[in-house]
Amino acid sequence: MKLIKYFFQFIIIISLYTLFKIIGLRNASYIGSLLGKLFGPLFRSSQITKKNIKIGLGELDQYKENQIIQSMWSNIGRTFAEYVFLKDFRLNKTNPKHIIINGAHYLDQIKKNHESVIFYSAHFANFELMAMELDKYGIKCAAIYRPLNNFFLNPVMEYLRMKYICPNQIPKGRKGMKEVVNKIKNGYSIALMVDQRLSEGPRIPFFGKPAHTTTIPAQIAIKYNCKLVPIFIERKNSINFEMTIYEPYKIEKTESDEEDIKNITLKINKIIEKMIIKNPMQWIWSHNRWK
Repeated sequence: MKLIKYFFQFIIIISLYTLFKIIGLRNASYIGSLLGKLFGPLFRSSQITKKNIKIGLGELDQYKENQIIQSMWSNIGRTFAEYVFLKDFRLNKTNPKHIIINGAHYLDQIKKNHESVIFYSAHFANFELMAMELDKYGIKCAAIYRPLNNFFLNPVMEYLRMKYICPNQIPKGRKGMKEVVNKIKNGYSIALMVDQRLSEGPRIPFFGKPAHTTTIPAQIAIKYNCKLVPIFIERKNSINFEMTIYEPYKIEKTESDEEDIKNITLKINKIIEKMIIKNPMQWIWSHNRWK
């Protein structure tokens, strides 16, 4: 049954991507926005989305809540449509100034000192552009990603990511962690998203409620004494973006690695919370984050 389901998903998505390529980035992004708002709520529980918003932002009036939900699906739809234009983003064909980078001097320092750092962010705006811009800037970087469940689409996505986003792509999992270690030892920095729900691992407070959270940044930082670098990206005016590189910071160690991992991960969650509050309309609230 999954085979048939995944095959039809593949055909539909490839057909849409063909259409998007024909009509161009700006039109495709707009159509993606409409499709996201129309079909997104059909694939994800609106109750989970509303529950998550309540956990993160508290009680909101109906208008504000609907505005956040509509904007979220609009952004997801735009991001979906923009995958076919990753080459254009890479080569700056869309607009030489399609993305403004704040805090670029921190990247200059990292390059100058040949540092291995951990860049982390969450699923904001078109999150794929984070690793792309780091790679374009000349940062020696590898990106951790989650393979798609659809085995027809996954090879296409992996091809796009390796060719246009970052050539060093590492799948999540134990096998991937070995590759992460090898990259760190060879002077690479690591980029990853830290906001996805895990099926296991420690429950770390996120907006005050325990949630399974990745400890990969903390583990790497402790073992290899890497600095952590938060990144926030926002969509501005449909297909333009602003990416902020925050100041790299050192971790604080004690005699207990277990406690250190929890404390470092909690600090990461707190930083991501502030980013979400800054622009709640561009984070993916539909994930069952607190399951």
